[in-house]
Amino acid sequence: MSPAADVLSSAVGAALIAVALFDVFATLFSHPRRHSPSRGVISATWSACHHVPGSRALALAGPVAFVVVVTSWATILAVGWALLYWPWMPEGFLHAAELDGAGTGLLDALSFSLVTLTTLGYGDVAPAHGLLRVAAPLESLLGLGLLTASVSWLLSIFPVLSRRRALAYEIRLLEEVGADAVDPGPPSPLPPGVYADLTSRLVACERDLVTFPITYYFHDDDPRFALPAVMGHLLDLAEQARRHSASTDAHFHAGLLLRAIDDFAASIVGRFRVLDGSTRDVLEAYAHDHAVGRPATDRPPRTGREA
Repeated sequence: MSPAADVLSSAVGAALIAVALFDVFATLFSHPRRHSPSRGVISATWSACHHVPGSRALALAGPVAFVVVVTSWATILAVGWALLYWPWMPEGFLHAAELDGAGTGLLDALSFSLVTLTTLGYGDVAPAHGLLRVAAPLESLLGLGLLTASVSWLLSIFPVLSRRRALAYEIRLLEEVGADAVDPGPPSPLPPGVYADLTSRLVACERDLVTFPITYYFHDDDPRFALPAVMGHLLDLAEQARRHSASTDAHFHAGLLLRAIDDFAASIVGRFRVLDGSTRDVLEAYAHDHAVGRPATDRPPRTGREA
């Protein structure tokens, strides 16, 4: 390779490594930007699943997006380091005697990069130059860190989904009790403590959504646990208490719940491709984006306690 090609390869490789590290840091430890690579990959996966026939496609969007993002990080890092190694091939490396010949191509540099990033360390090729002897262990540390960070990210997603599904199920129960012809229904307004509990749990879900945006793309097929399907009813509960409550405490806590719902809708509009408008319009667009089933109030009334 010519000196100019060596410089270009090293510069592109360093840029790719920087982009990957910045995206990993922004995704795991900060709030990823709207146009970051990971957000683009996740959004594209969600859009693609929307166009796939069948009801199971959206349910796979979140897990597939997670795998694609982690794979893209590993690929960008491997290619970036390979471009850094390429100008040093083969003089900067020691090759095992069993090899047919010293590799000089980009494929050989990529092979060494992948082996180093995954910390496999076959031992057939080893860095000989001083700078390379520092760079290779550094890549191994990054590979180990990427694996650990990815596992931690995955384990952090499940508590978020569990809190969201628990809140959705509680709202669903309130909705079904109100629509049950046999049950006298909940008191109107609800006790102030119920509004306070719903507010605190919705705030936690909103913070979870901001901290882990990928959880937005985890779709729930079961309408009992789908928060997008019941947010409209939660808004109805809060508005009804504000209009008709004679209790000062219930009126106050219902107002807090309305503010929390407004903030939740604003977070969705600001971070995801959801139609802007009134809070109710945003919640309807949120439900439509997740293709959730009909709310309980649209179902035929039950005649007994059967499920």
